[in-house]
Amino acid sequence: MSSTLLADRLEAVAAELRAYPTSTEALRLLQGLSNAIDAEKVALVAEVDEHRDFEAEGCSSLKNWLRDQLHLDGRQAGQLVRSGRTLRDMPDLESLAVEGAVSLDHVDAFGYAAKHIDPMVVEHSMGWMLRLAERAEPVQIRKAVKKLRATAHPDDLDEAWIKGMDRHDIKVSVVGDGVAVTGFLPFDTGTKLKTLLQSLSAPTCAEDDRPVAERRVTALDALLSSVLASGLPQDKGVRPHVDLTIDMSQIADDADTATGELAGFGTIGPGQLQQMLCDSDLTPILTAGRHTVLDVGRTHRLATPAQRKAIVNRQGGTCAGPGCRGPVVHVHHVQYWSDGGPTDLANLIGLCPRCHAAVHQGFFTIDPHTHQTHRTLRTRHASSRRTRAG
Repeated sequence: MSSTLLADRLEAVAAELRAYPTSTEALRLLQGLSNAIDAEKVALVAEVDEHRDFEAEGCSSLKNWLRDQLHLDGRQAGQLVRSGRTLRDMPDLESLAVEGAVSLDHVDAFGYAAKHIDPMVVEHSMGWMLRLAERAEPVQIRKAVKKLRATAHPDDLDEAWIKGMDRHDIKVSVVGDGVAVTGFLPFDTGTKLKTLLQSLSAPTCAEDDRPVAERRVTALDALLSSVLASGLPQDKGVRPHVDLTIDMSQIADDADTATGELAGFGTIGPGQLQQMLCDSDLTPILTAGRHTVLDVGRTHRLATPAQRKAIVNRQGGTCAGPGCRGPVVHVHHVQYWSDGGPTDLANLIGLCPRCHAAVHQGFFTIDPHTHQTHRTLRTRHASSRRTRAG
C-alpha cells in the first residue's frame, strides 16, 4: 500500500468514525485500521532492510535503528523484522494483514509454524489456519499451531522433555530484603504447583480486591504452612521451626524498637518482629547459664524435642561438621552414649547425616568442651568405634 493510498484510507476512516452511531462499530473499524497500519510498517521495515537505509543514518543494524529512531523496545523491533520474513513467504497471510484482518501477533504464530513444522505440513494446513486467524485471538492460533507441531513431530516432544530434565532445579536464596525463588520445573511438577496456586489464590469473595501477586504469595504461604503443620519425618516428630533470636532486654526496654535475628536471613525490624511474635508458637531457649531444664542425664538416650530446638538455635540451623552448611538432622553425643555420655545440652551437637556418619567413621573428632571439630586420619582405632552408639 503506497503512502498516498494509506493517507486516503485514513481520511476515509476518520469520516466513517464521525458518522458511526455506535462506539462498538467504530472500535472494530479502528482495530482493522491499526492492523493494516502495522502491516504497512512491516513492509516499510523490510524495504529499509533491503536497501540498508539504516546504515546511511549511522546505525549498525536495523533493530538498532528501530530502537533509536522509532523508540521501540527490543520485542517490538524484533516482531517487525520477523513479520517481514513471514509475510514475504506467506502471500495469503500478507493479504489478510494488509486488509487489517489479522494482527502481528497472529503473524508471529505463523512464523513459529514456519520455523518448527515441516513446510509440506504447513502448506497443507494453511487454509484452516488462515480461517482460524480471521476469527480467533492470537493465543488460539498459537495453541492450534503447537498442536499441529505435536501431531506432525511427536518425537520432538520427547526430545524436549529429555533436554528439559537437565534443567530441573529450584533455588531459594536470600536476596536484598526478601527471598528469591528461581528454577525450572518439569511439566508435571509445575502443573501441580500451578493448579494449587490457582485454587488457593482465587478471590475469597466479591470484595477481595487484593492484587493477584499478593494472593499468589499468600496462597504459597498457606500451602507451605499446611505441610509444615504435620512436621517432617527427619525431625523426629518435632514441627519445623524458624529460629528467631531476640534480646529480651530490648523487649523490656522498648518493644517498639526491638529487633531480632531470623536464622538464614538476618536482622529483621520491629514491625516484622512483632508480627512474627503475634503469629507464632514460642519456645523459650536458654542461651546462658546452667541448662538444668534441658539436661536429662542418662534417663533418655535420644535428645528431647526441646533439646533439638535448642541445638538448632545454638548452631543457627547449620550442621557443625567442618566446612558443612547442611541442615541439622541428627543430634550426636560428643561423648558417646555407649561410653557413658549424658544426654545433656553440653554433650550434644547437631549434624547432617553425612557428617554424622563421618564422625563414626573417624574422619573428624569433636572437642567435648568447645565442640570444635578436628579432621583426623582414619586409624584402626577409629574404625573400631563405628558401631558404637553416638
